[in-house]
Amino acid sequence: MLHIKRALISCWDKTGLVDFAWELRKFDIEIISSGGTADSLKDQDIPVTKVEEITGYPSILGGRVKTLHPLIHAAILARQTPEHQQDLERLGVEPIQLVVVNLYPFVWEAVAKELPLEEAVEYIDIGGPTLLRGAAKNHENVVALYDSTQYNDFLQNLKSHEGRIPADYRIKRAREIFFYTSWYDGQVQTYFGRMDESEPLLPNFKTYFLKKSDELRYGENPHQAAAVYQTFGNRPRGLDSMEQLGGKPLSFNNYVDVYAAYNLALEFTDPAVAIIKHTNPCGAAISRAGIADAFEKALRGDPLSAFGGIVACNQAIDAGSAEKMSKIFFECIIAPDFESSALEILQKKKNLRILKLDPQRFAGEGIEVKSLNGTFLLQQADQLKENRKSWKVVTEKQPTEAEWKELEFAWILAKHVKSNAIVLSKDLELYGVGAGQMSRVDSVKISRMKAQQAQREFEGLALASDAFFPFRDGIDEAVKAGVRAVIQPGGSIRDEEVIQAANEHNLSMVFTGIRHFKH
Repeated sequence: MLHIKRALISCWDKTGLVDFAWELRKFDIEIISSGGTADSLKDQDIPVTKVEEITGYPSILGGRVKTLHPLIHAAILARQTPEHQQDLERLGVEPIQLVVVNLYPFVWEAVAKELPLEEAVEYIDIGGPTLLRGAAKNHENVVALYDSTQYNDFLQNLKSHEGRIPADYRIKRAREIFFYTSWYDGQVQTYFGRMDESEPLLPNFKTYFLKKSDELRYGENPHQAAAVYQTFGNRPRGLDSMEQLGGKPLSFNNYVDVYAAYNLALEFTDPAVAIIKHTNPCGAAISRAGIADAFEKALRGDPLSAFGGIVACNQAIDAGSAEKMSKIFFECIIAPDFESSALEILQKKKNLRILKLDPQRFAGEGIEVKSLNGTFLLQQADQLKENRKSWKVVTEKQPTEAEWKELEFAWILAKHVKSNAIVLSKDLELYGVGAGQMSRVDSVKISRMKAQQAQREFEGLALASDAFFPFRDGIDEAVKAGVRAVIQPGGSIRDEEVIQAANEHNLSMVFTGIRHFKH
């Protein structure tokens, strides 16, 4: 057990600090401080020994140098060895057992506000990390805290052990300190990278700092352990900022599917609903009549597969929409908001996970990461905003204005389907999907089969393909499904053969010049 007798406190963020200091004084712990922290404590009549009284040196360089002094660091780094104790005695230094430091708010001030370099450097903390790392290194004799959320836990330990702190607690805090200071340095490094105009979109150095936020029952399968991690130190974004308003805890697969569903629904500005099963859309529609109508149309895409799926809406869910959704078993429903009457309806289904997420906070940094057993692949997220003015009609038949809108809709859907991806649509509704096949013509056949199962009429459909058709057989097969307009990237060595097939069948076909593979 480590008996806490002296504490060094230096905090930019003074949340809860006065109450914490008063609790320390109840154990007769001497408080050493400097600058604004010392003034804040003295204003509350808390006895404070100023750093300058120990070092004999005033704060210099506008406050940049206060605690960077041998007499301070000796008090933190000294071990219980004869040599160290003799040095302390010779210098007249008393050991410090508690270091409470939080760092200059570089992330919130310099990064978030995009300050110019000459201003940002003023928020780079030098002394703070040095104090914390020294305390963490000497965790046998010192305990370090870096955040106000740690105060209560520390005080509980202090009280339950009569002014002493156990070794296991000190080791945990030391580990957190090294993580925290590494993260802090990482944010500074990232900022300097942004200031470098020669830095590529995917930088030469990239760090991610993650903190476990939830333990999951299992991963994709019951024999796989899994947990949820959030980016450390940054304001929540993406699924980190999601609020659960009802239902069971999310599973690993729920997280993956919810992300896929919301990502698709938010592609549209008109009221839109996407229904996802195993990351692929089995239903999707947009309707200016509202979410309830869009949901009904989306459900027609594949009612059988929709069972147990994920529903995502790009606008708030009202009571009418909730009533329709509640009649079917879904794993999760996610939307920007829910009317109170809609929540009352949906919360009656105890297992239904009801998720609220602000679209503005859903957007991430635009970089995707894949881990391949120690090798990491990073890529720019597929967030290209396309304009049909850059697309090219390659057939004799031109698309009508209605077909143009349908092709745009189907093209967006295809972007969210696993390759090889084929999407059939009509009236801004998904009619059939062929996903994840090794052969593109098989994807066409499957999309047709799914449309048949949903008892769709095979007339006047649009077809979107995420990549080019390597042979004309895909077009020949599409005609059997009633396709009248096709959109695809183009770029095959057999493009002329594919265009000829489209002309023979009197189809309109558009080349986008852009591919949307999704592995």
